[in-house]
Amino acid sequence: MSRVYNFCSGPAALPEAVLSKAQAELLDWHGKGVSVMEMSHRSDEFVSILASAKSRLSSLLGISDDYEIVFTQGGASTSFAQIPANLTHGFSSACYLDTGAWSTKAIKEARKYADVIVAGSSKAEGYTTVPDFASLELDERAAYLHLTPNETIGGVEFADLPETNLPIIADLSSTILSRPLDVSKYGMIYAGAQKNIGPAGVVVNIIRKDLLARSDNANLPSVWSYANLAEQDSMVNTPPTFAIYLADLVFEWLEAQGGVAAMEAINIEKAALLYDAIDASDFYSNPIDSRYRSRMNVPFILADESLESLFLKESEKAGLRTLAGHRSVGGMRASIYNAMPKAGVQALVDFMQAFEKRYG
Repeated sequence: MSRVYNFCSGPAALPEAVLSKAQAELLDWHGKGVSVMEMSHRSDEFVSILASAKSRLSSLLGISDDYEIVFTQGGASTSFAQIPANLTHGFSSACYLDTGAWSTKAIKEARKYADVIVAGSSKAEGYTTVPDFASLELDERAAYLHLTPNETIGGVEFADLPETNLPIIADLSSTILSRPLDVSKYGMIYAGAQKNIGPAGVVVNIIRKDLLARSDNANLPSVWSYANLAEQDSMVNTPPTFAIYLADLVFEWLEAQGGVAAMEAINIEKAALLYDAIDASDFYSNPIDSRYRSRMNVPFILADESLESLFLKESEKAGLRTLAGHRSVGGMRASIYNAMPKAGVQALVDFMQAFEKRYG
């Protein structure tokens, strides 16, 4: 077997050490004679895994006791509806920042539950930049302000937050654990696992406890109420046990790398390596405002679009997998999450330069 460098945006590459440990424990977890996939979610064994995952995540991000960690199912797209269903109770509106495809989808779902105020949008700029925070049209009486700080498809990322008294709800699916984060600035953080945490099927939610009181348990499905999920320790029904177990292994791996600050230093190096190669070339280009280029998802365009299929064919042959851009935008995209080693980015840069020499 030969492992390739997998640049898929999600489900994304997992650390090889994590996969190896999961493989070793697959048939017999810690001498119990069963796989994690075969355990009761109510068993002491799985309860210990869940507690470990929450403890490690709290330590990695410095999460205070003001927050609950809740694991939900369905992916971030389910959260687009679950969030307004829980957090707009008692409010007539919610504010959203529109910065790309995923924030647009979140807005569409939220409109089923409340009046959505689009506080700012970069649609007119083709989602290549971020709206000026100073000019946002915020209603401070709204339920919250929702942000998508990294647009996986477009490759736009921003770290600063608008000045507001509204609880900030952030979809950090693509960037969670890739850089230090002041959780106290957010009302809620949620992240689909399949990019920087683990396999698809589970969402990590970090929710400020005062917001849980908004969940209208009388009218919400039991499995959708954040308050109910928090009270039941994410086990209103059977949670995605194996996905949570793998998330815990990823958190353990991150600790071994030196934590989130150490990962940020590596991610800065990886992104700079790839962007510098793109910027030094007339053959490749990146369409995003340089102030808001994503460290995690790097889209790039070939000057000659007719060479795209050949680029993909030859790159895959070279062991560089899943470099096609999203079907809605085309071009190429390299997702270089935490699990992607710097050697993988260097291999991509070397290939790009060799391909340019052959066909440029």
